[in-house]
Amino acid sequence: MVSRCKYQNSTEIGAYARITNSYALVPFNTSENFFSVFEERLAEHVPVFHASVAGTSLLGRLCCGNGKGLLVPSTATDQELQHLRDCLPDSVVVQRVDERLSALGNVISCNDHVAICHPELDKETVEIIGDVLGVEVFPSLVAQETLVGTYCVFTNRGGVCTSKITVEELEELAGQLSVELTAATVNRGSPLIGAGLCVNDWTMFCGWDTTALEIANLTRIFKIEDKSASTGDIVNIDESLIDMIL
Repeated sequence: MVSRCKYQNSTEIGAYARITNSYALVPFNTSENFFSVFEERLAEHVPVFHASVAGTSLLGRLCCGNGKGLLVPSTATDQELQHLRDCLPDSVVVQRVDERLSALGNVISCNDHVAICHPELDKETVEIIGDVLGVEVFPSLVAQETLVGTYCVFTNRGGVCTSKITVEELEELAGQLSVELTAATVNRGSPLIGAGLCVNDWTMFCGWDTTALEIANLTRIFKIEDKSASTGDIVNIDESLIDMIL
């Protein structure tokens, strides 16, 4: 199922929320409508809870995780770290990372098996990513951009990259990640993929300005299915299937 929403007046919902196949994080100071759309779609399958990192609501930009682990920057307080450990499933490892490039969600993109990261991350950080998330890690660029978490989002079922990427770069990255990738936009033509959506293996949330055509493309590549459909076929996107949450 697909939900279109915004955080306060921002369509960059991926900057504020983080979802995986094991948990979902939403800021404390969010509207009840924003929280409820995540809870409605996910709570049956994974825990959805409020959190903060470094005293801010920018969860999506500052932390990075998958179904096995969650990485937060060194600016996360002891109280925030303990709250995350208390709320997350016991199987999920939470680790604070002492890294100069502290907006981890911007510099890392991952699924449950592989991760790409900013080429200038410390060697120790790269090792922590591999250990905590249980993935193989590749320093990489996306369309010559170092902020790989901003310009590429992928799950275990597929992924999308900024529309600025070349065919050759896309094919090389897809081979590295072993998932189908395509170029796409969100929020009416924005190349900032990571800022414009939150997605796991069965649910996608995208920014309010994302068009029906963009949603159709994203749904196809992420293989988001309509769980209520008896056929189990991929959802045909039209306005009646998109929840528009203020």
